[in-house]
Amino acid sequence: MPLEKAYVAEGLSLQRLFSTFASGWPGVGLLLQRLVTGTVLLHQGIICLFDATACALIVPDAVGAVAGMLLLIGLWTPVAGTLVAIANGWILCSNAGDPVSPVTLVVLGATLAMIGPGAWSIDARLFGRKHIEASKPRPHIPQTRDH
Repeated sequence: MPLEKAYVAEGLSLQRLFSTFASGWPGVGLLLQRLVTGTVLLHQGIICLFDATACALIVPDAVGAVAGMLLLIGLWTPVAGTLVAIANGWILCSNAGDPVSPVTLVVLGATLAMIGPGAWSIDARLFGRKHIEASKPRPHIPQTRDH
């Protein structure tokens, strides 16, 4: 496929963003990355929900928690990964505490947005390649006209 046709925005779907949804060991790695990232984000969001003094910025942590839920189930992974990177970049730029966690989450979110969800995700079920089996054509039976 020519390079210029690969980036046509019209009709762009998730399946076109990724040539395949990784399975095997790479798919397991992506599943683990999604689960760990989503769990950390959801944990941070729950902490902010019950103790607002524990987090400096509530909005990016809430966005991160929603994106974490999407990552856990593997739905809209490129969008969720981008949201994770943006929200934690916001936290990082606000100088709100230790930078290690936001930097790690920015990298994890960005890599999930770039690599994709993997084979064990809702994205792969909704947007993955479909196997269609053609059935044998039925013989044509001519219709007769009764007069």
